[in-house]
Amino acid sequence: MSAQLGIGSRVDHPSFGKGVIVDTALEFYIIWFKSQQGTKSISKDYADLKTIEQVEGAPGSETITIADIEQALSNILDQRLHDTQMVPIGPRWRRGNMILKPGDATLASKEVPIETFFHKIVMVRDRLRVMEQKINAHKVMTDDEKVDLQQYITAIYGSLTTFNVLFKETHHQFKGMSGKE
Repeated sequence: MSAQLGIGSRVDHPSFGKGVIVDTALEFYIIWFKSQQGTKSISKDYADLKTIEQVEGAPGSETITIADIEQALSNILDQRLHDTQMVPIGPRWRRGNMILKPGDATLASKEVPIETFFHKIVMVRDRLRVMEQKINAHKVMTDDEKVDLQQYITAIYGSLTTFNVLFKETHHQFKGMSGKE
């Protein structure tokens, strides 16, 4: 990386994944990585650090406060609320229909394209993830309150695992509680 990146720049590190620069020093960036739930100091000369979105660095040194970091994280969370990741449906479900048939034979069935239903499921998953991030970043809630709400979200994910069959790639699927935790 030859260009100087400013605070708020989004980067991708081969080991730590995606992160946001929250401070700069003479020879390194301080980057918050979601995978680490914290910051790491990465050399400005580190060749494998890829730029996702660049914010121009200000000349000279810049003082950053906790409020600046909170604002940057809040902006990222708000942006993630509107980001939709392309999640592929399993090939066998393409152009399929879901038929909802009432128990009463005098009532009409309802047909819904599986892609429409799948899109709604993905939207629920993405909004749950944003809610989870907002809970974890909440300024007033105690850690106990955050853990309590996190357990509900994990249980919701578990309830939605029924729909994992629709996902083409397993890393997009819902994951609930497991005995491995």
